[in-house]
Amino acid sequence: MKVLIACEFSGIVRDAFIAKGHIAYSCDLLPSERPGPHYQGDVFDILDGYYPGHGGSPYFWDLMIFHWPCTYMLLSGVRWFTTIPKKPNPKKLYGKARYQQMVKDANTFKYLLDCPVPKVCGENPTMCGYAQDIIKTRWAQHIQPWQFGHGETKATYLWLKGLPPLAPTNIVAGREHRIHKMAPGPEREKERSRTYQGIATAMAEQWG
Repeated sequence: MKVLIACEFSGIVRDAFIAKGHIAYSCDLLPSERPGPHYQGDVFDILDGYYPGHGGSPYFWDLMIFHWPCTYMLLSGVRWFTTIPKKPNPKKLYGKARYQQMVKDANTFKYLLDCPVPKVCGENPTMCGYAQDIIKTRWAQHIQPWQFGHGETKATYLWLKGLPPLAPTNIVAGREHRIHKMAPGPEREKERSRTYQGIATAMAEQWG
């Protein structure tokens, strides 16, 4: 299969599919942390006709998994649509600008989900109701890392088109809230966004 992993800089999901013999590319605005097939740029460069060495279009791909940035669609951030924190993060949006960015992100999520790729998975944490109303299609599955060999919690929701739900592969003990407890810092957002290896392997084995 030809697999596109959109909004992934870690290369974890991409490499899981490559390990199973598939042609897989990742793309992100950031460079790949691992050497491998990666386009540093906008996913729409690829979907609108650019694919390194091939030309391409949405119809070129058999499967797309995308991890669209969740910052402004999160349920936990709804209060910042109408409130400004006492110590606002200068790199984040608040108030009307934050709500407008949420609308933009939700519409982009819906566009990617409806993209004419036969099999599509959109991934996001717990999403606010405003964003879900825009996307319209309800998420198909809620998974946790501890279902795939990692004794941690990180609620992840999957929107699926042409794909079956993931079957748990290794339910383990332990419910560590490592992601939630992660200390603030410049790398926090990147660390929180990485896909767990057990989940990536399950995607490649079950969807490949």
